[in-house]
Amino acid sequence: MYLPSFQLEGKVAIVTGAGRGIGRAIAIGLAEAGADVAILSRTEEDLKEVADHIHNMGRRALVLKTDVTSREDVQRAVNNVVEQFSKIDILINNAGMNIRSKASDVTDEEWQKIMDTNLKSAFMFSQEVGNRMKEAGTRGRIVNIASVAGHVALRTGVVYAASKAALIQMTKVLSLEWGAYGININSIGPWYFKTTLTEKLLQDESYVNEILSVTPLKRVGELPELVGPAVFLCSDAASYITGQTLYVDGGMTIQGF
Repeated sequence: MYLPSFQLEGKVAIVTGAGRGIGRAIAIGLAEAGADVAILSRTEEDLKEVADHIHNMGRRALVLKTDVTSREDVQRAVNNVVEQFSKIDILINNAGMNIRSKASDVTDEEWQKIMDTNLKSAFMFSQEVGNRMKEAGTRGRIVNIASVAGHVALRTGVVYAASKAALIQMTKVLSLEWGAYGININSIGPWYFKTTLTEKLLQDESYVNEILSVTPLKRVGELPELVGPAVFLCSDAASYITGQTLYVDGGMTIQGF
Protein backbone atom coordinates (compact mmCIF):
# COMPACT_ATOMS: atom_id res chain seq x y z
CA MET A 1 0.00 0.00 0.00
CA TYR A 2 1.45 3.35 -1.05
CA LEU A 3 -1.44 5.60 -0.11
CA PRO A 4 -1.01 6.76 3.50
CA SER A 5 -3.98 7.43 5.77
CA PHE A 6 -5.65 10.82 5.79
CA GLN A 7 -7.94 9.69 8.62
CA LEU A 8 -7.68 10.99 12.19
CA GLU A 9 -9.54 8.25 14.05
CA GLY A 10 -8.58 8.18 17.72
CA LYS A 11 -6.91 11.59 17.61
CA VAL A 12 -7.63 14.51 19.93
CA ALA A 13 -7.37 18.04 18.56
CA ILE A 14 -7.47 21.57 19.95
CA VAL A 15 -8.63 24.38 17.67
CA THR A 16 -8.38 27.99 18.82
CA GLY A 17 -10.71 30.62 17.40
CA ALA A 18 -13.09 27.78 16.54
CA GLY A 19 -16.38 29.64 16.81
CA ARG A 20 -16.43 31.14 13.34
CA GLY A 21 -14.85 31.19 9.91
CA ILE A 22 -11.64 29.27 9.33
CA GLY A 23 -11.46 27.84 12.86
CA ARG A 24 -15.04 26.56 12.72
CA ALA A 25 -14.47 24.93 9.33
CA ILE A 26 -11.24 23.24 10.41
CA ALA A 27 -12.75 21.99 13.68
CA ILE A 28 -15.64 20.38 11.82
CA GLY A 29 -13.28 19.02 9.15
CA LEU A 30 -11.05 17.37 11.77
CA ALA A 31 -14.13 15.77 13.30
CA GLU A 32 -15.25 14.53 9.87
CA ALA A 33 -11.81 12.91 9.55
CA GLY A 34 -12.39 11.11 12.86
CA ALA A 35 -10.91 13.34 15.57
CA ASP A 36 -12.45 14.43 18.85
CA VAL A 37 -12.10 18.19 19.10
CA ALA A 38 -11.68 20.76 21.88
CA ILE A 39 -13.00 24.05 20.49
CA LEU A 40 -11.84 27.33 22.00
CA SER A 41 -13.03 30.91 21.65
CA ARG A 42 -14.08 33.90 23.71
CA THR A 43 -17.68 33.54 22.48
CA GLU A 44 -19.32 30.49 24.03
CA GLU A 45 -22.55 30.69 22.00
CA ASP A 46 -20.65 30.26 18.72
CA LEU A 47 -18.80 27.28 20.16
CA LYS A 48 -22.02 25.54 21.21
CA GLU A 49 -23.26 25.59 17.61
CA VAL A 50 -19.98 24.07 16.41
CA ALA A 51 -20.12 21.46 19.18
CA ASP A 52 -23.64 20.43 18.16
CA HIS A 53 -22.42 19.97 14.59
CA ILE A 54 -19.54 17.76 15.77
CA HIS A 55 -21.74 15.73 18.13
CA ASN A 56 -24.15 15.03 15.27
CA MET A 57 -21.26 13.34 13.46
CA GLY A 58 -20.73 11.00 16.41
CA ARG A 59 -17.54 12.71 17.60
CA ARG A 60 -16.83 14.30 20.97
CA ALA A 61 -16.54 18.07 21.30
CA LEU A 62 -15.33 20.00 24.33
CA VAL A 63 -16.38 23.65 24.57
CA LEU A 64 -13.86 25.87 26.34
CA LYS A 65 -14.45 29.60 26.61
CA THR A 66 -10.88 30.90 26.58
CA ASP A 67 -8.94 34.14 26.44
CA VAL A 68 -6.08 32.94 24.25
CA THR A 69 -3.91 35.90 25.28
CA SER A 70 -3.94 34.83 28.95
CA ARG A 71 -1.33 32.31 30.12
CA GLU A 72 -3.66 31.26 32.94
CA ASP A 73 -6.52 30.60 30.52
CA VAL A 74 -4.23 28.74 28.11
CA GLN A 75 -2.97 26.46 30.87
CA ARG A 76 -6.50 25.88 32.16
CA ALA A 77 -7.73 24.96 28.69
CA VAL A 78 -4.89 22.53 28.03
CA ASN A 79 -5.37 20.90 31.44
CA ASN A 80 -9.11 20.52 30.76
CA VAL A 81 -8.47 18.82 27.43
CA VAL A 82 -6.06 16.33 29.00
CA GLU A 83 -8.48 15.65 31.86
CA GLN A 84 -11.38 15.01 29.45
CA PHE A 85 -9.58 13.25 26.59
CA SER A 86 -6.37 11.95 28.28
CA LYS A 87 -4.09 13.31 25.53
CA ILE A 88 -3.56 15.91 22.81
CA ASP A 89 -2.45 14.86 19.32
CA ILE A 90 -3.20 17.97 17.28
CA LEU A 91 -3.08 21.72 17.89
CA ILE A 92 -4.47 24.24 15.41
CA ASN A 93 -3.39 27.79 16.30
CA ASN A 94 -6.07 29.69 14.42
CA ALA A 95 -7.08 32.55 16.76
CA GLY A 96 -6.27 35.85 15.11
CA MET A 97 -7.37 39.40 14.41
CA ASN A 98 -6.55 42.43 12.31
CA ILE A 99 -7.00 46.18 12.65
CA ARG A 100 -6.70 47.81 9.24
CA SER A 101 -4.79 50.95 10.21
CA LYS A 102 -2.21 52.67 8.07
CA ALA A 103 1.26 52.41 9.60
CA SER A 104 1.34 56.08 10.61
CA ASP A 105 -1.90 55.65 12.56
CA VAL A 106 -1.15 52.46 14.50
CA THR A 107 -1.39 52.93 18.27
CA ASP A 108 0.60 51.08 20.91
CA GLU A 109 -2.62 49.45 22.06
CA GLU A 110 -3.40 48.17 18.56
CA TRP A 111 0.12 46.81 18.16
CA GLN A 112 -0.05 44.92 21.46
CA LYS A 113 -3.55 43.56 20.90
CA ILE A 114 -2.73 42.16 17.46
CA MET A 115 0.61 40.71 18.55
CA ASP A 116 -0.89 39.10 21.66
CA THR A 117 -3.75 37.52 19.71
CA ASN A 118 -1.91 36.42 16.57
CA LEU A 119 1.55 35.54 17.87
CA LYS A 120 1.79 35.31 21.65
CA SER A 121 -1.27 33.07 21.90
CA ALA A 122 0.14 30.66 19.32
CA PHE A 123 3.44 30.47 21.17
CA MET A 124 1.80 29.89 24.55
CA PHE A 125 -0.43 27.13 23.20
CA SER A 126 2.48 25.55 21.31
CA GLN A 127 4.60 25.66 24.45
CA GLU A 128 1.94 24.18 26.75
CA VAL A 129 0.76 21.54 24.27
CA GLY A 130 4.26 20.79 22.98
CA ASN A 131 5.47 20.03 26.51
CA ARG A 132 2.53 17.65 26.97
CA MET A 133 3.32 15.94 23.68
CA LYS A 134 6.98 15.53 24.63
CA GLU A 135 6.12 14.10 28.05
CA ALA A 136 3.63 11.65 26.56
CA GLY A 137 5.83 10.68 23.61
CA THR A 138 3.02 11.74 21.27
CA ARG A 139 3.90 12.08 17.60
CA GLY A 140 2.03 15.36 17.58
CA ARG A 141 0.98 17.83 14.92
CA ILE A 142 0.88 21.61 15.34
CA VAL A 143 -0.53 23.74 12.53
CA ASN A 144 -0.35 27.54 12.68
CA ILE A 145 -2.77 29.56 10.58
CA ALA A 146 -0.53 32.26 9.14
CA SER A 147 -1.29 34.38 6.06
CA VAL A 148 0.07 35.41 2.70
CA ALA A 149 0.70 38.72 4.53
CA GLY A 150 3.56 37.01 6.34
CA HIS A 151 5.28 36.37 3.01
CA VAL A 152 4.41 39.24 0.65
CA ALA A 153 3.76 42.92 1.31
CA LEU A 154 0.16 44.16 1.37
CA ARG A 155 -0.92 47.81 1.26
CA THR A 156 -2.13 48.07 4.86
CA GLY A 157 -2.03 46.01 8.04
CA VAL A 158 1.64 46.36 8.95
CA VAL A 159 1.17 44.91 12.44
CA TYR A 160 -0.89 41.98 11.15
CA ALA A 161 1.80 41.28 8.55
CA ALA A 162 4.57 41.45 11.16
CA SER A 163 2.70 39.03 13.43
CA LYS A 164 2.13 36.53 10.62
CA ALA A 165 5.73 36.73 9.40
CA ALA A 166 6.86 36.05 12.96
CA LEU A 167 4.43 33.13 13.17
CA ILE A 168 5.97 31.58 10.06
CA GLN A 169 9.46 31.98 11.50
CA MET A 170 8.29 30.55 14.83
CA THR A 171 7.00 27.53 12.92
CA LYS A 172 10.46 26.94 11.47
CA VAL A 173 12.34 27.31 14.75
CA LEU A 174 9.95 25.12 16.77
CA SER A 175 10.02 22.43 14.08
CA LEU A 176 13.81 22.38 14.31
CA GLU A 177 13.80 22.23 18.10
CA TRP A 178 11.01 19.68 18.54
CA GLY A 179 11.58 17.44 15.52
CA ALA A 180 13.59 15.06 17.66
CA TYR A 181 10.44 14.45 19.73
CA GLY A 182 8.41 13.47 16.68
CA ILE A 183 6.37 16.67 16.64
CA ASN A 184 5.60 18.06 13.19
CA ILE A 185 4.95 21.80 13.05
CA ASN A 186 3.71 23.54 9.90
CA SER A 187 1.79 26.62 8.83
CA ILE A 188 -0.99 27.37 6.39
CA GLY A 189 -0.98 30.76 4.63
CA PRO A 190 -4.44 31.69 3.33
CA TRP A 191 -5.36 34.53 0.97
CA TYR A 192 -8.96 35.81 0.86
CA PHE A 193 -11.67 33.35 1.90
CA LYS A 194 -15.39 33.86 2.36
CA THR A 195 -15.90 34.33 6.11
CA THR A 196 -17.90 36.62 8.39
CA LEU A 197 -14.72 38.70 8.85
CA THR A 198 -14.27 39.32 5.13
CA GLU A 199 -17.96 39.59 4.25
CA LYS A 200 -18.08 43.41 4.10
CA LEU A 201 -14.81 43.72 2.18
CA LEU A 202 -16.01 41.20 -0.39
CA GLN A 203 -19.14 43.27 -1.01
CA ASP A 204 -16.94 46.01 -2.50
CA GLU A 205 -16.79 45.15 -6.20
CA SER A 206 -13.71 47.29 -6.92
CA TYR A 207 -11.84 45.73 -4.00
CA VAL A 208 -12.76 42.22 -5.14
CA ASN A 209 -11.56 43.05 -8.63
CA GLU A 210 -8.19 44.11 -7.19
CA ILE A 211 -7.97 40.84 -5.28
CA LEU A 212 -8.81 38.79 -8.36
CA SER A 213 -6.32 40.73 -10.50
CA VAL A 214 -3.46 39.19 -8.51
CA THR A 215 -5.04 35.76 -8.03
CA PRO A 216 -4.26 33.39 -10.92
CA LEU A 217 -7.33 31.24 -10.18
CA LYS A 218 -9.50 34.41 -10.44
CA ARG A 219 -11.74 33.71 -7.47
CA VAL A 220 -11.94 33.99 -3.69
CA GLY A 221 -11.36 30.80 -1.71
CA GLU A 222 -14.08 28.64 -0.16
CA LEU A 223 -13.58 27.37 3.41
CA PRO A 224 -13.55 23.65 2.50
CA GLU A 225 -10.44 24.43 0.43
CA LEU A 226 -8.62 25.22 3.69
CA VAL A 227 -9.94 22.18 5.53
CA GLY A 228 -8.25 19.72 3.15
CA PRO A 229 -4.75 21.13 3.70
CA ALA A 230 -5.31 21.26 7.48
CA VAL A 231 -6.45 17.63 7.68
CA PHE A 232 -3.55 16.61 5.42
CA LEU A 233 -0.95 18.29 7.64
CA CYS A 234 -2.46 16.60 10.72
CA SER A 235 -2.54 13.13 9.17
CA ASP A 236 -0.01 10.38 8.51
CA ALA A 237 0.08 11.56 4.91
CA ALA A 238 2.22 14.51 6.08
CA SER A 239 4.43 12.58 8.50
CA TYR A 240 7.66 13.70 6.78
CA ILE A 241 6.69 17.37 6.41
CA THR A 242 7.72 19.88 9.05
CA GLY A 243 8.74 23.54 9.26
CA GLN A 244 6.87 24.38 6.07
CA THR A 245 4.22 26.94 5.14
CA LEU A 246 1.58 25.78 2.69
CA TYR A 247 0.07 28.78 0.90
CA VAL A 248 -3.58 28.20 0.06
CA ASP A 249 -3.95 31.33 -2.01
CA GLY A 250 -5.12 30.61 -5.54
CA GLY A 251 -1.56 31.38 -6.64
CA MET A 252 -1.48 34.90 -5.18
CA THR A 253 2.01 34.66 -3.68
CA ILE A 254 3.46 34.08 -7.13
CA GLN A 255 3.19 37.81 -7.84
CA GLY A 256 2.06 39.72 -4.72
CA PHE A 257 -0.49 42.50 -4.31
